[in-house]
Amino acid sequence: MAQIKSVSQQKLQSIQGGMALFYTPQSSHETMLVQIPPHTIDDLFVHHFQTDQLLVVKGNFVLVVLQNRQYQYLHLTENNPQVITIPPGIPHGAINLSNDSCLLVNAVLRHGETHVKDYQPIKRPFAYNLDLVKKLTNQQLVINN
Repeated sequence: MAQIKSVSQQKLQSIQGGMALFYTPQSSHETMLVQIPPHTIDDLFVHHFQTDQLLVVKGNFVLVVLQNRQYQYLHLTENNPQVITIPPGIPHGAINLSNDSCLLVNAVLRHGETHVKDYQPIKRPFAYNLDLVKKLTNQQLVINN
């Protein structure tokens, strides 16, 4: 039986070096710096041969993941250093309702050539629940819809 792919969260471990904290490095084939502008409600997209490993370094946003015909909303913030891993084939998007940009690092793992449709938006099967997103950014919890 094939294993079902899902999004995972991993809190980063750190070690103190003088005044600085050094966090667990992420292995990757390439690293992208991504900026999510304020007041963004992004469409969904999916990667066919790529695993995203996301870490917020400034600000916050809500990652929306579509699995099993429902959205999962994950609030990611610089105040809680964790890596969110999104395997290939999982539709996801970003929502940043704040007045500030969010800056994140994506440590990308490649599993093949980039697919022509990897960065093209896909139609949302139903609307995002923005009331839940607003509550989530205030409460910093994970909410399923």
